[in-house]
Amino acid sequence: MSDDDVLGDVSPQDGCGQPVRAPLSLPLDYEGFYLGHQEFFHAFAEIHLGSRRAAEEVVHQVFLEILAGWEQLLQEGDLEQQTLTVLHRRVTRRLEGEGRTPAFVINGPIVQNLRAIRNELEIKDGASGLYEAIAALPPRPFIVIVLRHLLGYKTARIARFMGLDARTVDYHGRKGRERLRVQLKLPAAPGKNKKGEGQ
Repeated sequence: MSDDDVLGDVSPQDGCGQPVRAPLSLPLDYEGFYLGHQEFFHAFAEIHLGSRRAAEEVVHQVFLEILAGWEQLLQEGDLEQQTLTVLHRRVTRRLEGEGRTPAFVINGPIVQNLRAIRNELEIKDGASGLYEAIAALPPRPFIVIVLRHLLGYKTARIARFMGLDARTVDYHGRKGRERLRVQLKLPAAPGKNKKGEGQ
């Protein structure tokens, strides 16, 4: 096997006399997925990891993992959920590997957004455990709470990223808020009945 076989098509005309490697050929649908999701993936990773550089490193690995299994992901369906699972898993592993809590626990602007959640849940400013309770939510409610309350995304945008109907996004948002109430031992909102809870 020659060097040309390893490097792919090369051209000596890069201005410095060095061979130029042709870019990898990526599936067109994968390129579209990347272009449509990379901004969101970076925002999600950065809100947890606390820096753009760390987010870029993790998201690069996420997209490599997605690319490696792209054909299988397309065949299995539920692409949005599966790729969000990859993102969530990679971010969580990075945090666990570094032995730290998500950055949204300490970042100033995010703390301001958390105040909105406190107000909605009628949590006093000094209440502890909110950050840990959010981090302990199941994947779908966790993602909805983070996207809606911490990143400020609208329901339609969340639905598009998660591959869900807007009503399903609202359902997971309600379940997430209710679970936070229970975990934080807060009273139920006035006028709410218990019908349908726990289903």
